[in-house]
Amino acid sequence: MVTEEQVRQALANVHDPEIGVNVQDLGLVYNIDIEGDTVHIDMTLTSPGCPVGPQIISSAQRQVGALAGVQEVNVQLVWSPPWTPDMMSEDAKDELGYY
Repeated sequence: MVTEEQVRQALANVHDPEIGVNVQDLGLVYNIDIEGDTVHIDMTLTSPGCPVGPQIISSAQRQVGALAGVQEVNVQLVWSPPWTPDMMSEDAKDELGYY
């Protein structure tokens, strides 16, 4: 069975093409639940009108779906709590010059 850490590592390969930082470091991944061979991911975007949202979700499904033991990936877009730059990792803040 896949682990949450493996899922998070796979999501680190999913980048927001407008910002150039992965969704994990951006703090966009809120929750991961694993039920057998199905992975449920609650995530958000930097804004509700994000034009690359479908691309990010598709990439997340593809990256996690490629993990051994995963048959289905469900990505649920959530808006609560709203994303803020404070949710980024220290590495992402440094990379983007956010202090």
